[in-house]
Amino acid sequence: MSQRIFASLLLVLAGCTTLGPDYREPTPEWLAAWQPDLYGQLGAATEEEDAPLQLWWQRFEDPVLDALMEEVLSENLSLQIAGLRVLEARARLGGAEALRLPQLQELSASAAYSRSRQNDGLLPASDNSFGSYSAGLTAGWELDFWGRFQRGIEAADAAFLSSVANQQDLQVLILAQTADLYFALRTTQLRVVIARENAAIQQRSLEITQKLFDSGQQSELDLQQARTQYLATLASIPDLERTQIQLRNALATLLGRPPGPISALATAPEKLPVVAPASLAGIPTQLVLRRPDVRAAAWQAGAQSAQIGIATADLYPALSLFGSVGWTGDSLDETRDGSAFAVGPSLSWNIFDYGRIRANIRVQDARLQQALIAFDGSVLEAAREIDDAAIAVVKTAEASVIYADSRAAAERSLALANRRYREGYADFQRVLDAQRALFSQAERELLNEGAHLSAVVSLYKALGGGWRSQSLDEMIPAEVRETMVERVDWGETFATPTPEDLSNARSQGSRP
Repeated sequence: MSQRIFASLLLVLAGCTTLGPDYREPTPEWLAAWQPDLYGQLGAATEEEDAPLQLWWQRFEDPVLDALMEEVLSENLSLQIAGLRVLEARARLGGAEALRLPQLQELSASAAYSRSRQNDGLLPASDNSFGSYSAGLTAGWELDFWGRFQRGIEAADAAFLSSVANQQDLQVLILAQTADLYFALRTTQLRVVIARENAAIQQRSLEITQKLFDSGQQSELDLQQARTQYLATLASIPDLERTQIQLRNALATLLGRPPGPISALATAPEKLPVVAPASLAGIPTQLVLRRPDVRAAAWQAGAQSAQIGIATADLYPALSLFGSVGWTGDSLDETRDGSAFAVGPSLSWNIFDYGRIRANIRVQDARLQQALIAFDGSVLEAAREIDDAAIAVVKTAEASVIYADSRAAAERSLALANRRYREGYADFQRVLDAQRALFSQAERELLNEGAHLSAVVSLYKALGGGWRSQSLDEMIPAEVRETMVERVDWGETFATPTPEDLSNARSQGSRP
């Protein structure tokens, strides 16, 4: 008899199906035809040239920046929160996988003891006691006949992978923001240096003009113009120093530090690094589709696709197997202990909720279409960011040559103006104009160098470079893990690996 029941159960399970659409990641039609050369920066790169896409900041050859990037990956609070969201998604996936086991598991036990004392005044007092005991186990297992639980696992799995992609995307954004703030701070420090150097030059001119005026060889107009230009340059320094402190504080926040000095950034560098992005291997389609934010959008759509199957399963009956076993006993010798066992199937069907269920299916499908359109939008935005950053790199590099020539011309002009003024062939206004032009051209050249570095950083960010695959142990600091383990038993969850390639990944423990 048991063999027949077992064989029947196998036939039922063999007939199980999975309702709802099977998710296939779409590819925007326009992407295949979008094949620009990124303004000459796309080519056949060697492995050595392509490697810096993951550690792109090393191309700047700046040890201070390298150390900051490593620190921000381990100390940034936003990245820690993203890691905890990955942990949360992994826990939800574990809950979805647990539905493969019997969903109803109830263990009950009870014991009762009573004692009474009788004394009627005629007979000796007597004590009566009675104890009763019972224990039982009830289990219920809803068969995944329509793939409800399988779709739930797929949804939780896709949500987990989406959370991993979001954490990786945050790495890209945080690293790019760190580099941007670092170079903005370095640029501001050098602007302060330039302002002070020009103020020193203008102060010497003012002192000369003051002596000439005192000796009656120069008019007061020249003196006041020299003083005006000198004071205007001095007035620009406090504002630059304010900006410098604000940039430093913003960088400290990214590093998980309170506002305050950063010893490695105390002094200005001699100059900004000169760097161009490495040759980029691959085609624009690959560069766009491998970005972590695009991967996150794809998995979010996959998670929503599974919700349609879960909603559709409500249209059909749910078949469950129930069983129970129990034991009862008492302390009386006159009665026997008893046991009971029961097993059987159960069928439930919401046959009068057809309209509500159908409406829910349509809701889930509408949400899927929203997710698919959001995925298309993320691909379009990625392509725009890549193209914008690439042209910015090219044009700021072109401008740097012009600004270098312009500054050299301004330096030569100042030298000539000073000489002609000393020889009496030109008035002091020519000197002031030449000083102002040199200050302006030097600052413009520096600002363009900073803009070029920012454009290079933006290009690597647009390409999705800089993230690294991390386990949950690496995403969440040791002290945070220790605190959480003291509160809750996390088992082996923190050791869960994460896929390196999220293009077509599945997390461990789940099935496609």
